[in-house]
Amino acid sequence: MKNKFIITLLFLVAASLPVLALSLPSGPDLTLWYQQPAGGKAMNESLPIGNGRIGALIFGSPERERISMNVDSLWTGGENPSGNYDSMGAYQVLGNIYVNFPGHTNVTDYRRVLDLSNALYDSVYSANSAQYERQFFCSHPAQVLVAQFAGVNGGKGSYTGSLELEDTHHAKIVAAGNRLTASGTLDNGMKFEWQVLVLNHGGSVQVVTDTDAPRLEFKDCDSLELIIGAGTDYVFDYAKHYLGEDPHAQITAQIDAAVKKKFETLREEHVKDYQSLFNRVTASFGASSAAQIAMPTDKRKLVAATTEDPGLVNILFQYGRYLLISCSRPGGLPANLQGLWNDNNNPPWHSDYHANINVQMNYWPAEVTGLGECHLPFFDLVTSQLPAWRKETAVSRDFKTADGNFAKRGFAIRTSHNITGGMGWNWDNTANAWYCQHFWEHYAFGQDKNYLRTVAYPVMKETCEFWEDHLKVLSDGKLVVPNAWSPEHGPVEDGVSYSQEIVWDLFNNYVQAADALGTDKEYRDKIAAMRDRLVVPGVGSWGQLLEWMHEQHDPKYPELDTPKDHHRHTSHLFAVYPGTQISVIKTPELAAAAKVTLDARGIDSGSDVREWSFAWRTSLYARLRDAKSAHNMLQHFFAARNSSPNLFGLHPPVQLDGNFGITAGIAEMLLQSQAGEIELLPALPAEWPNGSISGLRARGGYEIGIIWSNGKLSGATVKNISGDGHCKVRYGDKVVDLTVKSGTTATVNAELK
Repeated sequence: MKNKFIITLLFLVAASLPVLALSLPSGPDLTLWYQQPAGGKAMNESLPIGNGRIGALIFGSPERERISMNVDSLWTGGENPSGNYDSMGAYQVLGNIYVNFPGHTNVTDYRRVLDLSNALYDSVYSANSAQYERQFFCSHPAQVLVAQFAGVNGGKGSYTGSLELEDTHHAKIVAAGNRLTASGTLDNGMKFEWQVLVLNHGGSVQVVTDTDAPRLEFKDCDSLELIIGAGTDYVFDYAKHYLGEDPHAQITAQIDAAVKKKFETLREEHVKDYQSLFNRVTASFGASSAAQIAMPTDKRKLVAATTEDPGLVNILFQYGRYLLISCSRPGGLPANLQGLWNDNNNPPWHSDYHANINVQMNYWPAEVTGLGECHLPFFDLVTSQLPAWRKETAVSRDFKTADGNFAKRGFAIRTSHNITGGMGWNWDNTANAWYCQHFWEHYAFGQDKNYLRTVAYPVMKETCEFWEDHLKVLSDGKLVVPNAWSPEHGPVEDGVSYSQEIVWDLFNNYVQAADALGTDKEYRDKIAAMRDRLVVPGVGSWGQLLEWMHEQHDPKYPELDTPKDHHRHTSHLFAVYPGTQISVIKTPELAAAAKVTLDARGIDSGSDVREWSFAWRTSLYARLRDAKSAHNMLQHFFAARNSSPNLFGLHPPVQLDGNFGITAGIAEMLLQSQAGEIELLPALPAEWPNGSISGLRARGGYEIGIIWSNGKLSGATVKNISGDGHCKVRYGDKVVDLTVKSGTTATVNAELK
């Protein structure tokens, strides 16, 4: 059987690789499933759906269904010139919809499922001699959430109960026919509204007003459908104070349009739209056992923390892509600390945008896993905030230049920010440059020169000008970032490695951007020269990569620069990943020092390593070609302390950067392209001896498919999506030059022939 499997793989390499992306299946199991409803911890147990703008957490209780509703732009706070974190505002929850079914108790055969292949939530159970099914989806084409409550068999006329709408900001609730509407205004002037329309098949629906808030009661219905719309008056426009049109008319129109279509039609349009993104990448990491597949997800993930479960690895990999599609679509806001989902008006860390690793990690999988469009909301938010950020930077004493003047060019970012120009907590001096990396990477993968010219290049150049004004010249002519910090520990000093590496990355990417556009030759050369004068991280007394310009020996920080430093952040390893300054091939001494540091950071019981830390370290080890350690970091994500029953990353509390980072880390183990080459299987772990992946993207505008067996490459495809037609492909020590015409696919075997 083993030989037959290998022969089949070789046949695919020989005959089918040119159409690999179309021929590989989605995989045997891309579902999260459970044998009980979610409990009281919404962010840990309920299941998420979203269309990029509207999101919901579904609990699945037969007797009292709870739908926790979100819209991405519902934020308190404003411009916040004080920088006080407490006054910055926070991401809010709209509220809850409760659908009550008295008598749906003592149920049997319960199961709730989140199908990642179709972005559908489904729950089934038996009660009162009948079977019932609920299906939910959040449609991007229709811009509404849709739910159906139906009987699988029997149950005719068995839906009797009520629907309540609970608004967490005490908005006025109005009933009209079979529709409930809640609308209100936050303290910052933001208007919001959400509407729930109930469609009944058989039976009746009526408004009841015997309490403070009206509710809908339904009786003897065969089935029910809910159409839910939501929105705010938020716009990406500083000049309008980020406030636009009242959302009422648009929400009403969206629901009215959806009502005219059958449930099946809305579902079909939703699945088609979602799969146009999700189906770009398919993967297999091997077969899980029958016993593993038979376990519900909450139990299965705990076992997977210590026992290899390749099927669950695939689910986790695709879950990150599912979440990004569901919470970051063009026209909406980018993923925040909790993605799109929130059940608390005082969420952890305000559920904000954290600029020292977290929001960046949210977008690490976007380009490489074929979701470049999902990156666009991040650019829209950043460009919309620039007027406010420039104004705050220009009056900050933290950014006076060497001549004693306030900043005249560019912008800086505090560690946290909201969606209305407000920032909070400490300045993260080089976050502006790290944000620019994302602007560049979108071009590097997609090769859209109009985007580079009109969107990315102006922001990158402005940020270079800022650092041209603020870098400090040492006595030997070297350049350092002054008064920098290595998040989130240690002293503030000149030349901290984290900041040095990020500014190097900015300057290096700017040079490439200017070359791609053939513009600003004089300034391009100036920045290239400054890049080469930046202080480079050194190697310390025990072989470690230095986190500060000089090795620390401060009694106040006795653990710094020692093997006892087990801090959750690995900020000074930015140059390894997501940066490109340090690599095994081009800078082997620094790469070896980075690995010494990474190994020493440790994951023992005394460390404070978090779920996002494991995600980052997965990619770091992959870049350092340590497949075993990369896999070890990945496997730790399944542990109870690092992920919730619903597979949300657990800090604690819940954050989703780890989910996105783990997806990126898995991709990084299988494909890298940061060094001017398309490298196949750079960190393939022994635990995945046979597998395949298709649809990954490489810088330069190429789409890659890979098949491997017995831990070795069997073959690969390179499709030219938007590249110049010439690329290098590496596997191990072998490197070949390929010519691939636009729109065509080249196939290589294990020898890269």
